[in-house]
Amino acid sequence: MLTLILSGILGLSIMLGLGLTDISAWGWAVLWGALAFFACNTAVGLLLKKRIKGLMDQIQATLMSGQKQMQEKANAWRFRPPGNPKQAQMEMQKMQHTFVAKALEQTDVFRPYLKWVPLLDRQIATMRMQLNYQDRNFAEVDRLLPKCIFMEPVSRSMCLARMYANKDPKMDSFFEKSARKLRYGQGAIFYGLYAWIAVKRGDIDFALKTLLRATKKMENETLKRNIEILQNNKPKQFSLAGLGDEWYALGLEEPRIRTQRAQRPF
Repeated sequence: MLTLILSGILGLSIMLGLGLTDISAWGWAVLWGALAFFACNTAVGLLLKKRIKGLMDQIQATLMSGQKQMQEKANAWRFRPPGNPKQAQMEMQKMQHTFVAKALEQTDVFRPYLKWVPLLDRQIATMRMQLNYQDRNFAEVDRLLPKCIFMEPVSRSMCLARMYANKDPKMDSFFEKSARKLRYGQGAIFYGLYAWIAVKRGDIDFALKTLLRATKKMENETLKRNIEILQNNKPKQFSLAGLGDEWYALGLEEPRIRTQRAQRPF
């Protein structure tokens, strides 16, 4: 917003300066004022874009570093499974909470730019919503959701999952509206989640129809496998584990951790 005001003041000043002092005819004065407006708006916009991208990269680096540590821990457990799955899960949650809290703290650096960049406040709200979702702070997630911009399937899926948890009557209309905006090849997690919700409701036919709709927009082996499962009337075998981290990030199911079996004494 301030970018437009600053550009407008500059453009208007140049127009009036040229026109009122007879340096230029009013037609040319208006033209030079308009050019000054667009030039200023573009220059400031590029500077802000570069600065904001740098700040975004810092947050992304924090998240990637934390996720790398968690992945290393998970890989180590594959070769030497933990003896206590609950304790292992708590350890992973603690690791995640640490780097998510740091990333949330880093989002405060965007505050000085909120008045300069249109919609930046909603972009940051979306980022904070996703971070709080990872940290399972659902009260804060629900508070931020109305301010968010849903541009990709993961954030849409987070919103859909919270609407399901809160028994929001607008959930079905949200799905239909969002599904129309997804491009070809996008949204396996979004369609899969909606089908999962239908299975939980006991509406197996609707879950199957949802997955069949998805196959018209994408190729996904997990969705195809679940179509076969539902067609064979085995809804208890329905699983989105094949979608990996995208599915488990929604917090509706926890990944299984293989435990270390006690060895028999010789």
